[in-house]
Formats: sequence, C-alpha cells, structure tokens
Amino acid sequence: MSNIAVLTSGGDSPGMNAAVMAVARNAAYYGMSLIGIKRGYNGLLGRAEKPADDFIRLDLDTVLDIADLPGTWLRTARCREFLDPAMREKAARTLKELDVSGLVVIGGDGSFQGAMRLCELGIPCIGIPGTIDNDLAYTEMTLGYDTAVNVCTDAVRAIRATSRSHDRPHVVEVMGRDCGDIALSTAAATGAEIVVVPEVKWKVDDVAAQLNRQIAMGNTRATVVVAEGCWKTMAPFDVYKFLLPYGKEVYPNEPMTANRFASVLKRKCGMIEARSTVIGYTQRGCSPTARDSIFAFEAGAMAVQLLKSGVSNQVIGMKHGRTFSMPIEKALAEKHHFNRKLYNLINSL
Repeated sequence: MSNIAVLTSGGDSPGMNAAVMAVARNAAYYGMSLIGIKRGYNGLLGRAEKPADDFIRLDLDTVLDIADLPGTWLRTARCREFLDPAMREKAARTLKELDVSGLVVIGGDGSFQGAMRLCELGIPCIGIPGTIDNDLAYTEMTLGYDTAVNVCTDAVRAIRATSRSHDRPHVVEVMGRDCGDIALSTAAATGAEIVVVPEVKWKVDDVAAQLNRQIAMGNTRATVVVAEGCWKTMAPFDVYKFLLPYGKEVYPNEPMTANRFASVLKRKCGMIEARSTVIGYTQRGCSPTARDSIFAFEAGAMAVQLLKSGVSNQVIGMKHGRTFSMPIEKALAEKHHFNRKLYNLINSL
C-alpha cells in the first residue's frame, strides 16, 4: 500500500487536524504518499470547480503545524448525494483513478456509513470517530468531546460567578445533537443543580418545581444545563399561550428555546430574573485538549498501521484508556448507554 487518502466529514470537531497530522506522519514513516480530500465526500464527487480545490498532496511540511489548529484544515461538509449508490460508485472510481489503495475517514456515524459502503466497492477504509457529541456507543470517547466539555465547563463557571453576584438562575444550552453527554458532564463538573437531556422525557412544570425547591433552600442562582436535543423529548407545552399574557414576542407553533425556557421559568418561579446563554459553536471551534490530541495521535497511527496490514472496514475507538479497532457495522450497531445514575444524582441534590 503506497498511496492512501484522508478526509474529514460531518460536523467539525477539535482534534481532526491532529488526527490528519498523525496520519501524515505515519504515512511518511512507512513510505506512503498521502492525498487530502477536501470538504468530505463532496471532494470525492468533484463538487469544486477546479480539481485542485478537491484534492491536495499532503507532506510533512504541509501538515506538521496544523495539529493545534481548531476546526478542520481540510474543510468539511455534509453530502446527501452520497446516499445515492451511483454517487458512491463515482467516488470509488475517483479513488481508483488516483491510485488510492486505502482511505482514512474522520467523522461521525454518517461518515462511517459512507466508509462502510466504499468498502463494499473495494476501497479499504478505516474510521476515526470525530464528533463532539460522543454519540458513538462503541467507544468511551469521540474526538472533540473532551474539548467541548472543557469549553462548556469554563463557560458555565463564568456564568455561575455572575449568577451568584446577581442572584439570578441561568439556563445554559450546550450542543450534543440527540446525545446528552456534554450536558451531563458539564453539569457534573460545575455543580449545576439541574440538567435536562434528550434521553429522558421531561416536563416544564417538573423543572420549575426543581428550581422552586432550590429557591426555597436559599439557592437563588441555580444553573439549569440543557442539551440542545432536549426540546424533542419535552412534554407538550404551549409556550405561546403561556407567554402571551406577559407580552412576550412569541408566535404560535414556534419551538421552545433556551431564551423562552428562561422566560417561562421566570414566571413560574416567583418572577425571578432568570437568564439564558447558548454556548454554541465555541464548543467546536477551539484547539483540542491534551486528551483529544493524544487520542488523535494514537488513532491516526493505528489507522495507517491497519491499512498497511491489509485490514479494512474498521473503526478506531477508546476503551479503558486504550485505542482499539472493530468492524464498522458492529460498532454502529451498539446502543448508547446513558448514565442515568449520574443524571438522577445531579437532579436530586
């Protein structure tokens, strides 16, 4: 195997660049040339106007200094066209024309699905889990998750300081898509009093009751950490009907948001001055923590070694602090285990 390629796909996550650098260093060590594919699977489909905007030869001089950079140097994009078998066949032909004999895919579950389909078309692929959501059940951590939690922890600590100064409860929304791990870890790390996640069905009135209990105990600046996907598992609540008498700007059928949730809690908890913050893309746009960088380094090395050994259709993960690999299909079939014990502990104190 003398010519391999690497791409980053799906949402960007801290550590993707470190993984690309690790792949490049190990490829150079084994005498392999490396092609970087830009903007995920879109690059394989030739979506750019110029071929130079889809592919780039990666050498050590190119990538040695990108490991600490946030985002993904190769760019990324979602590619719905890749769901079409004809488009996947086109991508496989492109790789064969480039004389690529192995591909490293850095991304989440959708990216791994694409890698598995390319394997079926004769393209050896290895996956590295790059997503802040930590929603791949086969691995203890995904690349970028630790950084996202640290960013959220720093933000909530700062928010709690000013909440304490003004005796104001605060609703903080963090990312994670349909997985509540970032919210749960952030709440535990900061001493937040309430956490709301998509894995557990919940009611607005129950959270208001929890907050009222905190206020009754003398805690007038409690923090409510909510995962961005939690609004999908919220019991029906007519935010328009509730806030309309207060003259709040909201229209029928508009969804609940962190800001509106804070407004609802304000009025359900004795007109407290509740505030809200959505941490947003800062979770994805920071330099990786040491833990994420180490994982990226080990995963990039293992990916190249697996391809060199003729192993394909595998993803790399972390278990008991050690990197390992397993078949993509088996990895994607595993179910996420939510830490209900920690969730109950946070919400019961």
